[in-house]
Parts: sequence; structure tokens; C-alpha cells
Amino acid sequence: MKATIERATLLKSLGHIHRVVERRNTIPILSNVLLRAEGEKLTLKATDLDVEITEGIPAEVATPGATTVSAQILYDITRKLPEGAEVALEVDGEGRTLTVRAGRSRFSLQALPASDFPDLATGDFPIRFQLDASALKQLIDRTQFAISTEETRYYLNGIYLHVVSANTGPMLRAVATDGHRLAQAQLGAPEGAAEMPGIIVPRKTVGELQKLAEIADGDVTVEISDTKIRTTIGPIVLTSKLIDGTFPPYERVIPQANDKVLKVDRGEFSDAVDRVSTIASERGRAVKLALSDGRMVLTVNNPDSGSATEEIGVQFDAAPLEIGFNSRYLLDIGGQLKTGTAVFRLADPGSPTLIQDEGENDALYVLMPMRV
Repeated sequence: MKATIERATLLKSLGHIHRVVERRNTIPILSNVLLRAEGEKLTLKATDLDVEITEGIPAEVATPGATTVSAQILYDITRKLPEGAEVALEVDGEGRTLTVRAGRSRFSLQALPASDFPDLATGDFPIRFQLDASALKQLIDRTQFAISTEETRYYLNGIYLHVVSANTGPMLRAVATDGHRLAQAQLGAPEGAAEMPGIIVPRKTVGELQKLAEIADGDVTVEISDTKIRTTIGPIVLTSKLIDGTFPPYERVIPQANDKVLKVDRGEFSDAVDRVSTIASERGRAVKLALSDGRMVLTVNNPDSGSATEEIGVQFDAAPLEIGFNSRYLLDIGGQLKTGTAVFRLADPGSPTLIQDEGENDALYVLMPMRV
């Protein structure tokens, strides 16, 4: 194999690819990136056996071929090369060494055979649809923060993607929960998505999709099989195993009859929560909201450091109510609300609260209260 690539192009691709590679591997080849030169492009591939990412970039290919070398070392070398450099990659006759040349710099890297590199993207993907990259990013942004990190409940370690029926037609819905909070966002189901099964996309895959959708322009192609999801974003193909589990019936925890309505300026509320929670303990993080006619008093008490209170004006005309929440969870939700006014629908101090943007039904959040 012999190919020449612009340093900036190679660095950008390696930046996408090397994130998938786990730093500590018991299988040496999983620390490597697969380089395949053919036609007028160099294809790079990395995997951890659960997620695989592939990208093709323009290259001058003198001799077609393939090899694998350490993803992190190749990334670090490319990153440290001078801007504007031309990078030459050449594999020796025995296939054991990849030589990297740029200007007066020369590196010889140990290589492993390309034939040993695993392939995750094989198989049939019967469900196929397209959606705008910004719409995909919005679905992820609005729900990702609620993904559970508790490994024992592995079926909550991702976003549940499925299609539901609504008055306006089928909707593609994303749901995440960690048992303390729930985030739900949806958009009109793209053509071809109506038949998709409910799938749980793992947390690591969600993070990679979020980063790729951020830099994407145009549509994302999504393909789904019984066990995998494959997304194509420009020249990048991300394939991932799905979580093999059953997502719980989340609809049961979404309150339907909460009759106490609180409306508050989203920015003012988030700023107030942020200020009073400055003295909250790392373990507790509890903030108490005391609601009465037209006002809210936020209070944090920490036996180790003191107390804090702040009062803000709100729209609330129900009976006075005191309820506590995790301040970090309130700030996470506040960061995803889009309009100027947040609407809280409450029942009592021990029941879940429903939070939404005023006048918008495409996203909702459920938050369990804390004892304060």
C-alpha cells in the first residue's frame, strides 16, 4: 500500500475515528485503525466491537492495499505535523511496518494484518429512512442528559427510539430515563420509519451521533436491523450494536392529572436555581421551591456551609405548595427548554412533576421530587 493525503484531511478523519477506540484493549487489533487505499480514496475504520466508524477521504493512491496501525499514535503524529504537510503512507513488502513521511519527518509504525480486523457493518438492514441532521441532533440533545449510567439496569443505558401514533400522524420519539427523571422528544416520522421496531441506542453511540450530527450538513441516512443501527452522515458511516433489552413502559410515569400549574421565566428560574445551589452539598443538591400566589421562594440548606434563599415572581394561583428537587436535574432540564416560559404541572410534594415549554408539545420532561 502506498498513498498520499493532505495532513488536514487525515487529521479531521482521525479525529472522528479515534474516539471509538478504547484506550485499554485486551485484543491488540482493536487499538488500531484500518487503512484501506483504493481508487482515489483512503478509507479509515475503527471499532470496539460494539461501535464501528468508517470514513473515506480523498487520497493519491499509488499502490492499493490495506493495513492496521495504532489509532492513537497515528492521530498524535498527524496532529503534531506542520500545517499544510503532505502525508505519505507506505507499507513494507512484508506488511509488518507502516512508514509515515511528511517533510523531513519519518515514522515507522508496527502494523497488524487488515484481514484480522473485525467487520461490524455486515448483514441486512431492512428499515431505512432519512432525516435532517439538525433534527437528529435536537432529538439527542433534548434527551441524552437523562440516560442512566447505572450498569445493572443496562436497558436504560441508552435512548429508546420508536414510532408512535399521534393526531398529526406517526411521530419518531426518543425517550431516556434514569429513574429520577425522564426526557421525551419527538418529530414527524420520516418516510420509511413507520415500520421500525422500538430500539435502544447505547450511550456511547448516542454521544458519537451527537458529535457527527453537529458537523453534518443535510440529511442523515438511518438503517436498522434487529440487532444493529447504521447511520450515514456524509462520508462517515457509524454502525452500532443495539442494547438487547426491553425498555420499560415509560408512559406510566408521565403524569396526566397534575392540576397545579406554575409558569415561570425560564432564564430567571435557571439563574436563581444556579445561584442558590452554589452552597448545596454534592450528595444532596436539593433545592426547595415554596410556591404561593404569584411568587416562588427557592431555598437551599447545607449544614456544612449555610443556607441560601431567593425569591422570584411566577404565575401560580393554586394552594401554597412546598416541593424539593435535585438542583442539577432542574438545570439540565432548563437548559433544554427553548421558549421563554417554562410550565410546571404539579400534584403534591411526593408525586412526579411534568415540565414543558409553554405552547410546545414536541418535548416533555418528568422529574421526581426530593425530600427537603
